[in-house]
Amino acid sequence: MDRVSAFDEPLKKLLGGATAKVMAEHLDLHTVGDLLHHYPRRYEERGRLTALTELPLDEHVTVVAQVADARIMMFNNGRGKRLEVTLTDGSGRLQLVFFGHGVHKPHKELLPGRRAMFAGKVSVFNRKTQLAHPTYQLLDARDEDDPAEVTEAVDAFAGQLLPIYPACKQLDSWRIAKAVDTVLPSAGEAVDPLPAALREGRGFIPLPEALLRIHRPQTKADIAAARDRLRWDEAFVLQVALARRRYADTQLPAVARRSVPGGLLDSFDATLPFTLTEGQQKVTDEIFGALATEHPMHRLLQGEVGSGKTLVALRAMLRVVDAGGQAAMLAPTEVLAQQHHRSITEMMGELAQNWGLWREAPLDEGRGSGDGRALGGSDRGTKVVLLTGSMGAAARRQALLDLVTGEAGIVIGTHALIEDKVKFHDLGLVVVDEQHRFGVEQRDALRSKGKQPPHLLVMTATPIPRTVAMTVFGDLETSVLDQLPAGRSPIASHVVPAKDKPHFLSRAWERVREEVENGHQAYVVCPRIGDDADEAAEKKAKGGKKQAPPEEEAEKRPPLAVLDIAEQLAKGPLAGLRVEVLHGRMPPEEKDEVMRRFSAGRADVLVATTVIEVGVNVPNATAMVIMDADRFGVSQLHQLRGRVGRGSAPGLCLLVSEAHEASPARARLSAVAATLDGFELSRIDLEQRREGDVLGQAQSGVRSSLRVLSVIDDEEVIAAAREEAVRVVADDPGLERLPELRTALDALLDKEREEYLDKG
Repeated sequence: MDRVSAFDEPLKKLLGGATAKVMAEHLDLHTVGDLLHHYPRRYEERGRLTALTELPLDEHVTVVAQVADARIMMFNNGRGKRLEVTLTDGSGRLQLVFFGHGVHKPHKELLPGRRAMFAGKVSVFNRKTQLAHPTYQLLDARDEDDPAEVTEAVDAFAGQLLPIYPACKQLDSWRIAKAVDTVLPSAGEAVDPLPAALREGRGFIPLPEALLRIHRPQTKADIAAARDRLRWDEAFVLQVALARRRYADTQLPAVARRSVPGGLLDSFDATLPFTLTEGQQKVTDEIFGALATEHPMHRLLQGEVGSGKTLVALRAMLRVVDAGGQAAMLAPTEVLAQQHHRSITEMMGELAQNWGLWREAPLDEGRGSGDGRALGGSDRGTKVVLLTGSMGAAARRQALLDLVTGEAGIVIGTHALIEDKVKFHDLGLVVVDEQHRFGVEQRDALRSKGKQPPHLLVMTATPIPRTVAMTVFGDLETSVLDQLPAGRSPIASHVVPAKDKPHFLSRAWERVREEVENGHQAYVVCPRIGDDADEAAEKKAKGGKKQAPPEEEAEKRPPLAVLDIAEQLAKGPLAGLRVEVLHGRMPPEEKDEVMRRFSAGRADVLVATTVIEVGVNVPNATAMVIMDADRFGVSQLHQLRGRVGRGSAPGLCLLVSEAHEASPARARLSAVAATLDGFELSRIDLEQRREGDVLGQAQSGVRSSLRVLSVIDDEEVIAAAREEAVRVVADDPGLERLPELRTALDALLDKEREEYLDKG
């Protein structure tokens, strides 16, 4: 226990209250262990020995010179002081300056006549070349008589690697380095999480040595060896946590949902007017294999926009219904829930007609059950119901009754499905669409409604690099649907530089009009709604806003709004066309009615927010204009673009931006325009946003656990760590024989993260 407690020692005891308070408040560092794992983000070399007459501005240099004079200067009416030291090396002169508490030591040591080595970054102040707060090392008097010893000392000093730490305004890097020096002796008591066989087999240095080398390297090879070791620690401990979660799932009971020959699924497949793609067949086989086991499936289905995930999910749901269970699909928005309900109803239409299963169902004032028909009325049939928060009381009561009695085999809904009053007869499968829009608590709440743990299928249309899938979704097995169905049309994408070339924007509206004249439809997407609530939220955000980055600061104009753009288009370049608006604050029945009209071809142009980002499927819509496209993320633009090109006609996506041609924002848009490969774009998106906390992202609310490991660059490490973790957990699920690994796991997974992983 003593070995552990050294790392748990509060920083206040070693560094004093003031420094410890700043570290806690601004860097989230509280213990010795926290500080030892606060690694340098880079290292500076002091640089080659330079004559004072040849000092390059803004570069790090090392000089050997003699102190000519030193004097204390007072400023701020005597409240502040600085030490100015003048150096000479026979060729020129150089000024050093030290401020505040940093003046005491050099004032005592840098006396006129003393010779020393000095290192720092060259700057100019009042037209004088200077080094501010340089590091220095005095030359021993006996060294000065021996040129060889001076050369050796200078080489060692100049070649030293100086750690630069992630710092804050209140505590700069060199003060953090001093604090690290204080706690570094505790590195020898580090508990090594890697099993001895793994460590020796991969040739890693011991953890205490890795900590010493990363903080105080003698060579660049020291840094590489330390990073290799620490990167593996982070990957392995994280993968052990996820492997234990997966192992625990295999110990839970579940009802196996095996195939039923001649059931709904076989009949549905027989009515399909097309053949499943090879990719759809492959992932379906994986899902069906997992559904047939007596342990709950936990699977992530990720696929490109339009790759047919809904079809795959429906076949899985029919498999479960055939086996006597119920399936629930959780969608993040009412528009998407209604779209899924409509799509599934359409997909099953021919099957229902063949079996004579359609029957009229109450509409409750036109809302709640799609087109008013439900699949049911047969011993072999089942109802497909919709459950959302906006449904009327009668339709809601009927839906709840159908769920609890088992009359409804498939339910599609929003957060309303999670409410306590929603009960199932036998929930066998939960399908979660667009996982990133749900907190883990919501996903878990629906899973808890089964008599036994139901099978879980998580879907996302946001392509995820393999490394992220192994970390963010590491507790799920992964199926990838990366093949588009035959007949999907190509989508041409172009950046429209509205500020530099306004005539390009005029041409964009002409292209929209041409598409409509050819019998097609178009979307126009804006970042903002533009109503009173929107304006109030914007003012509130500005009130507590920190200083924006220069790129954002330069753009003072608020984002373009749906209500404004729709009015401008209807009166201007798209006059005469049927222009409709759709946004998240419209009443649910109004949103549904707008989508119905657009889907039926009774509207030409839909001006919308990102409410259409996922799930909306109107094959006749061929053009999309995204206003202020630089205000959206890369993956979001890809999702939006996926709403067009869903029919037989080619798609067109125009990315309108006022961003400067050389700006990072325009570079992002050019990347989106250059490729339709969602996996490539997701990598670009991740590189720009960085990883955040891969354990929970925004769901966890705790700081990043990854300091050396990069989920972007370290795919081989993560994959290898996952394999080792699976082997270790299979051999010793409770880690009884690996107490050091359990200790590291406890340190990594604080209570919030444990809850996140436990909920899966």
